[in-house]
Amino acid sequence: MISTLVEFILEAKRRTYAAQGDDASVEPALPGSQQLEYQRGEYVYRDVYFGMRRFVGQETVYHAGLPVWSMAYGGGVERPDINSDQVRSLYAFLREAMRQVSSQRPYRGPTSHHRPPYTYSCASTGAMAAFWGEEAISDASDIVYRLRFAGGRVNE
Repeated sequence: MISTLVEFILEAKRRTYAAQGDDASVEPALPGSQQLEYQRGEYVYRDVYFGMRRFVGQETVYHAGLPVWSMAYGGGVERPDINSDQVRSLYAFLREAMRQVSSQRPYRGPTSHHRPPYTYSCASTGAMAAFWGEEAISDASDIVYRLRFAGGRVNE
C-alpha cells in the first residue's frame, strides 16, 4: 500500500495547488479557509489552509474513508517589503518547484530548484511514517519565503 499511497500523493499534489493554485478550491468546510481536493478510486486528498501571504494548513489522505497520511505546514512570505505582484511571482515559482515533488520525498518540492531571480531549497528528515522539514525560497539578497512541515502515517 505504501507505493500506491506515494503515487497517489504525488498525483494529488501535482493536480491541486502545484497546478492551479487557489483556483482548484472546492467549497471550504471551514470558514475563512481554502480547500483543495483530489480523488482517485478509494483515495481522497484534502488540503485545507488559512491565509495567503502567511498561512497554515494541513494535507490529509484518506483511503476507504479513513485518514492514512497527513502533513501540517506553516509559513509564508518573510519580508514585509514584497508587494502583491512579487508575492504572485514568488508563489508561481513555488508551484513550479512543487510540481517536481519526488517519490523519495513526497512532501513538498525537490531538494533544490533555480530559476532567476529565485532559488528553492527543501530539506527533510524521516520517511513516510514520520517526517519533518523546511523549504525556503531566496532571491539575490536573502530568504523571501520559508515553510516548515511535519507529518506521517496515521491510524496504523
